[in-house]
Amino acid sequence: MVSESSRGRLGWWGVGFALAVVVAATFYAFVGTVVTALFLYYVSRPLYRHLRGHLRPTFAAGASLLCLSIPVVLLLAYTTAVALQELRTLAETVDLGPVQSIVSPYFDVSALVEDPATLFQNPDVVDALLVVFDGVYDYLPFVVSVLLHLFVALALTFYLLRDGPKLAEWVSDVFGDDAGVLDAYGTAVDRDLKSVYFGNILNAVIAAVIGTITYSLLNIVAPPGLAVPYPALLGILVGVTSLVPVVGMKLVYVPVGGLLFGQALLRGDPLWFPVVFFVVSGILIDGIPDLLLRPYVSGRNLHVGLVMVAYILGPLLFGWYGLFLGPLLLVLVFHFARFVLPELLDGTPIQPIVVSPAALRQSHHSTPATAGSVAAESEVTDSTEAESVEEDAEDDEREDTQ
Repeated sequence: MVSESSRGRLGWWGVGFALAVVVAATFYAFVGTVVTALFLYYVSRPLYRHLRGHLRPTFAAGASLLCLSIPVVLLLAYTTAVALQELRTLAETVDLGPVQSIVSPYFDVSALVEDPATLFQNPDVVDALLVVFDGVYDYLPFVVSVLLHLFVALALTFYLLRDGPKLAEWVSDVFGDDAGVLDAYGTAVDRDLKSVYFGNILNAVIAAVIGTITYSLLNIVAPPGLAVPYPALLGILVGVTSLVPVVGMKLVYVPVGGLLFGQALLRGDPLWFPVVFFVVSGILIDGIPDLLLRPYVSGRNLHVGLVMVAYILGPLLFGWYGLFLGPLLLVLVFHFARFVLPELLDGTPIQPIVVSPAALRQSHHSTPATAGSVAAESEVTDSTEAESVEEDAEDDEREDTQ
């Protein structure tokens, strides 16, 4: 016979299950918005932490959104719209296969914007705004839906910036354990998501935007009959191929530069334009963003091949937001298998032991005599990470007192 207390617990379990279903359904409906907010959070967090020492948390979070998140979203949307226009032009002469059925619904909407070269040649702000407003009226339901999702993403980003440490502390207090497994798991996930989002994907976005604008402007000064083909599409491809290890965006701009050289030689045109194309591509688009963001990519724990698979399979399985969701799932699964799964299978107590990559490489080639030094390096790594966690906690305390 079921006691009254047991019936009460079963009732609360039923309430909890119903709430979990509602939360899961809401997350599924806004999964693209949520992962976009997570990406914007990692993009804005370095600036927020810098401003937090000078401004109140609310003002620092708002300034970070205005200075980084919103410009990134607007530039990416503009670049994508211009690329869709050129893809529509290309589809008139080339069969794009299944790609055309995916992007064709957005061809008409992309007409709301003008390419950078046209704006530069005819910088009439009033006419441009009139064209945009007319287009917005024609596609009002679509524009309202996009603005709604964008507002939700920016709101989530704002509260993650301002209240993220408090949320992490609450999760640690409620679900944490004495061994500190949850804290170690969260620290490792946070570190790799920072590398993936702020390092890799932001580099791809910046390269795509700079490439689109630069190649479009290059066509203004290009010799007659010699121009960069489909500059916006080329900029998007440059950004996407920046995710490829080792060669990166050279897969795109080197063959295109060779094509421009060949055309110039065959037509007897001056060679300065292909040279400028190579210089701009190698320094402005490939070199500078990679140099600025390299510190945020180095030292990651994820294998390059796994990251590439996540970048490829994510959009194929989930759509556009798979570019953010695929790496997120990879990081969560990887560190679960790293910290928790072996102890669950062995039935031993879970201990959050963290070993640096240098120690792991040394352990593969070490003899029993050097095993002690590897263990010592592991202990040093653990203490360093503990100090970083303590520093974050002190920052959170200072934030609360402001």
